[in-house]
Amino acid sequence: MTVRKILTEPDPILRQKSQPVDKVDDLTRKLMDDMLETMYLAPGIGLAAIQIGVPKRIIVLDISKDPEKKEPMYFVNPVIVSTSKNNITYEEGCLSVPGQFAEIDRPDRCHVKYLDYNGNYKEFKSEGLLATCIQHEIDHLEGILFIDYLSNLKKSMIIKKLSKQKKELERIVV
Repeated sequence: MTVRKILTEPDPILRQKSQPVDKVDDLTRKLMDDMLETMYLAPGIGLAAIQIGVPKRIIVLDISKDPEKKEPMYFVNPVIVSTSKNNITYEEGCLSVPGQFAEIDRPDRCHVKYLDYNGNYKEFKSEGLLATCIQHEIDHLEGILFIDYLSNLKKSMIIKKLSKQKKELERIVV
């Protein structure tokens, strides 16, 4: 497995729509393994392929709290079939928006269909944090970041701060 570089806002690749995966093969599984290792190391609980510069409709998740009992989930070509009318608020963060957090309202349940790690068709109903995480990662596949749910002022302040941090990191000191 290989740890990949996570892209950060304002990288234009993050705003691309991801393309469907034709088939789940060894290359797809290798990508998912790399994504999972990258996510765990970051550390995070979800990662979309676009966040490592691969515009494919793939997400990985693991919301387990115990690092000794990992429970990875793999979603290829995920589609939200339905969501509840009730919302729940979680403070969201994102590996592509480092150090920034905001309370975001999302439906408290969602029903998703997808292909699993082996290419088998699955349907899954989730609630609470898992439902929020699935929706957050599927947003990435559409080029949407959690900061897009904020006011224009808050969003622009965050992007400005991230741009400044990025420039400081890109400086070379000899």
